[in-house]
Amino acid sequence: VIVLSILSITLWAQSRNAAYEAYIEEYRHIAIEQQRKHGIPASITLAQALLESGAGKSELATKANNHFGIKTPGGWTGPYILVNDDLPNEKFRKYKSVRDSYEDHSLFLLKPRYKVLFTYSITDYKAWAKGLKKCGYATSPTYAESLIRIIEMYSLHQFDKRTPQRYSKNSTLNARGKEGEISRHYLKRLSQNKIKEKKI
Repeated sequence: VIVLSILSITLWAQSRNAAYEAYIEEYRHIAIEQQRKHGIPASITLAQALLESGAGKSELATKANNHFGIKTPGGWTGPYILVNDDLPNEKFRKYKSVRDSYEDHSLFLLKPRYKVLFTYSITDYKAWAKGLKKCGYATSPTYAESLIRIIEMYSLHQFDKRTPQRYSKNSTLNARGKEGEISRHYLKRLSQNKIKEKKI
């Protein structure tokens, strides 16, 4: 039994991607920073970044600091690069830094299209993952499952629970995880940024 247990642990460890672990170590503080600032679970942000950027090794990530695959539509006036995606030579946003990419991703999720996400507890990563798929963030039918698998394999949900909250006591995103009410924090950020609908 002991031998089998050791073997199981060894196989599980080997199944973990070293590049993913290095990425988490390098960028988790930015994801936590974004959670404190915008109320988006750090686990969700990290899982999306890992999946979309291939742990920071994709062409978009290495050439444009774009870790979330966000394209230029939606009033983008900054620099961009051309990448063959669904169509040849599609325009993707280019950022000065990885932190700028994370910030833009947060603002992207503050669009009205995604406001239902902010009715979920900040520690309910499964609801956020499924909500992202339902809101049309990605076309892959297994997108939510992929995010959940990454979060659980690398214990990313630990960062959600460790993050101090800055939201009002009646907010959906408070430490008690009360659900069913749109966060005042979200509404304030939405108003401040005057975010317009745009597509990935």
